[in-house]
Amino acid sequence: MSGTREAKLSLAHKVPPPTGAYRWVYLWEWPIRIMHWLAVAGILTLVVTGLYIGRPYFMTGGEASSHFLMGRVRFAHFTAAAVLVMTGIVRGYWLFMGNRYERLRALFPLRRRDWVNLVRMVKFYLMIRPERAPHYLGHNPLQQLSYTALYAITGVMVLSGFALYGQSDPGGFIYSATNWIGPLLGGMPNVRFVHHALTWAFLIFVPIHVYLAIRADHLERTGVISSIVSGGRFVPVDHHFVDE
Repeated sequence: MSGTREAKLSLAHKVPPPTGAYRWVYLWEWPIRIMHWLAVAGILTLVVTGLYIGRPYFMTGGEASSHFLMGRVRFAHFTAAAVLVMTGIVRGYWLFMGNRYERLRALFPLRRRDWVNLVRMVKFYLMIRPERAPHYLGHNPLQQLSYTALYAITGVMVLSGFALYGQSDPGGFIYSATNWIGPLLGGMPNVRFVHHALTWAFLIFVPIHVYLAIRADHLERTGVISSIVSGGRFVPVDHHFVDE
């Protein structure tokens, strides 16, 4: 108990400035960084416009034909969806062509060591034995699971979104490619519900993701935020990293 309490107190105190020898490690290539920020813009736009489409929370005066507000919101929604799909294509390509921190193996905790470290990372974020947290240059196992789950959720969102979009043009290409989704989920109302409900997964994930990134930079001096801008970060030369 005393060791855990001391570790909690040490994390609560201001972290001293970094000292000693550091080395630069290049992690994220420029396509991944551009994809990340385009996806951020796309997801934010999709959430705001999607919630409005589902339940318009304000309306302008006059006839709808005079301002075409919903039409503009829907156009912004579909455009953001197209951007998100394009970033997904780039990310999928880079799962096989990227460096060791960007490839498919870096998104799945496949080895026994990764599952052991996954438990350690959970304890770290819960302030239980934080001093035993393993060091990773890329994504740690907990991040691997959460990001992979987010990719899966995004895939369902894209498919259900295209299924809804295809309803406007029965017999068109998008309708023909996605008309199996409605029967699979028990009808288009269920498709709409799933599409709306999964929006809240993003609303939950994004604040947590931003908080943990800022926390890592402030408490752990890991340069997580700067790395997605510059592509790399400085790390102590005497630190051992599991994924190096």
